[in-house]
Amino acid sequence: MTPRFKRAWRRVVTKGKSLRSRARGPSRAGEPRGVAPENIVWIFGTGRSGSTWLGSMMEDLDGYAMWNEPLVGNLFGNFYYFRVGGRKLGKHSILGEPYKETWLGPMRDLVLGGAAARFPEIIGGGYLIIKEPNGSIGSPLLMEALPESRMIFLIRDPRDVVASSMDARSEGSWLSERREDQGRTSKPDRNPNAYARMRANSYVQQIEKTRQAYRAHRGRKVMVRYEDLRADTLNTMKRIYSALKIPVDEAELARSVEKHSWENVPEEEKGEGKKRRKAKPGAWREDLTPRQIEIVEDITAPLLSEFYPLATTRDAP
Repeated sequence: MTPRFKRAWRRVVTKGKSLRSRARGPSRAGEPRGVAPENIVWIFGTGRSGSTWLGSMMEDLDGYAMWNEPLVGNLFGNFYYFRVGGRKLGKHSILGEPYKETWLGPMRDLVLGGAAARFPEIIGGGYLIIKEPNGSIGSPLLMEALPESRMIFLIRDPRDVVASSMDARSEGSWLSERREDQGRTSKPDRNPNAYARMRANSYVQQIEKTRQAYRAHRGRKVMVRYEDLRADTLNTMKRIYSALKIPVDEAELARSVEKHSWENVPEEEKGEGKKRRKAKPGAWREDLTPRQIEIVEDITAPLLSEFYPLATTRDAP
């Protein structure tokens, strides 16, 4: 190795260490004025778990904005954890593990820059809710890049998640209008058991990565079950704000909870095939077939045992 090459290599290593400290440290001196990273609240988990409802209740408070599914976690997480061919990311990969310190900083800058460009109204103050359930696969990377930010781990019974997802993607439902393959029978209608299996596996991937991020995060965080949020919304919301150490006006919070309650959703905007379907925990018992229940329970068994130990088909009436 020539002296010139050695000097160049030392510069790369020094720069990498600097980027690592920038990614993992607090707001940086001289960092462009923008959305304060400590005022970012992530909602991770999985789709069809009530994240839109939760995010909307928070967004309605004075000084809040919501970034609705930027999918930055999907962008980085799928590539990092589920690379093509299952190959390990080596030294030549742009997201190679040996050089993690060189790309966590740019990941951080991407999020903060994107937030500042989209939500200038909260620059210098206010909170940004980033609703990212479908990007939860990258939650460990995002929380490592932005350790000052706060995190909500939102979880829902996987059987209700699968049932809701099947309804959302069935023919004539609200999501069917977005499909690129319009005119074809939807996946849940073509092979409902195969769809239940696919969606249950996706649930496991998303929740396991969210749990990994939650356990590793040393900042302010809270885990919330959809079922608890539905049963006692206002008190659960108070618990969220208390755990995240965010001051909140309780009267304003109560008004937001009431505004977004299931009972105040217009009848024509809820029901089968609609975005807001049932809001009824345990409805999987009437929505899924015995075979579909068996499929979902087999695939998600460890998570069911951890988060829903009493809610099994053996306890069904």
